[in-house]
Amino acid sequence: MRTWFITGATPGGFGLVYAEAALRAGDQVAVTARRPAELREWAETYGDRVLVLQLDVTDAEQVRTAVKTAEERFGGIDVLVNNAGRGWFGSVEGSPDETIRRTFDLNLFAVVDVVRAVLPGMRARGDGWIVNMSSVAGLVGAQGFGYYAAAKFALEGLSETLRQEVEPFGVRVLLVEPGAFRTQAYAGFQNEPVNETVDAYVPMVESVKAAFVGQNGKQAGDPERGVRAVIDAMNAPVPPQRIVLGNSGYDVVAAMHENALTEMRAYEKLSRSADF
Repeated sequence: MRTWFITGATPGGFGLVYAEAALRAGDQVAVTARRPAELREWAETYGDRVLVLQLDVTDAEQVRTAVKTAEERFGGIDVLVNNAGRGWFGSVEGSPDETIRRTFDLNLFAVVDVVRAVLPGMRARGDGWIVNMSSVAGLVGAQGFGYYAAAKFALEGLSETLRQEVEPFGVRVLLVEPGAFRTQAYAGFQNEPVNETVDAYVPMVESVKAAFVGQNGKQAGDPERGVRAVIDAMNAPVPPQRIVLGNSGYDVVAAMHENALTEMRAYEKLSRSADF
């Protein structure tokens, strides 16, 4: 029986889907949410195998307390899923400073705090999985979501380095890059205001918002199938370092890599001329 620690386990999102998949496999889970009362009825179905913890992942002290509580209850954490995160609309030039900092606090620095809290136990046992929920936007920039993309790009680099550092201790790291999935994340965009400080970008930001709102409930990505793909990747004889989820996401990322390689080779002579 493995113990999972899953952040951002709000109804209608990837977090609870991960939890339910783990529970079906006979594992036990600690799930965190800012509003744990929303999970009370769901958790009662599973009895002692579920621990619901109130957690704002941007509060480092709360993170340490939640991890310690889960470890004391279950004896350790075997799988960490860093799922909490979201983005806000805005141009690179015109996003409010508060929005920029909030984006990085939630999507990057909070992940750092959770990883640092969980790793000592994993290292001591010589085993563990860290699953970092990134995004296709962590590989391909998304207009109107520049700072979300920047935070996810940073998470990609952080995770690659972390993988190298913790592998000798038996800890594995997997990056998950979903495209458009049918989760509650899109529903919140309807009432999200456009707080753009530069008028020239307002039409672009409003069009990006409208596209996301119009896509709500029509996304091709199935969260349950996505989680099954992640678990299958974890259980593979040679697990991948990252997995892109969804057809559209796969196509966008594949095209990005192919175009980047074509451009790089076109300028190979110029690149190689830079050495002494």
